Amino acid sequence: MRVGVGAMMILHGYPKIIGGPEKWTKLGANMKYFHLTAYPEIWGFMAAMAEGVGGLLMVLGFLFRPSCFFLLCTMIVAAVMHLAEDGVKDASHAIELGFVFLGLFILGPGKYSIDKS
Repeated sequence: MRVGVGAMMILHGYPKIIGGPEKWTKLGANMKYFHLTAYPEIWGFMAAMAEGVGGLLMVLGFLFRPSCFFLLCTMIVAAVMHLAEDGVKDASHAIELGFVFLGLFILGPGKYSIDKS
């Protein structure tokens, strides 16, 4: 599960990382739902890195719990944005992944990982 979900997060995050400042600003603008409107480029960059690099770290099982935490935070922002703009149907994917990352955070990376917890 760790490898599969991590690989999918890499596929979601990599285009956002290479999208550059324009993509990061658009992505980070979603923090407005938390009344944080300053520095959207930084927020977007952090979300892109959480998905792309966090996914890679998940696959490796290295810094696993911090990666799950940041991915959970990213999914919370995505879910709130979709709930505000599109409704529950479009938010369901982010909500489901949020529960996956919460569960993985609690369970740990497993036997075959660099962290080996």
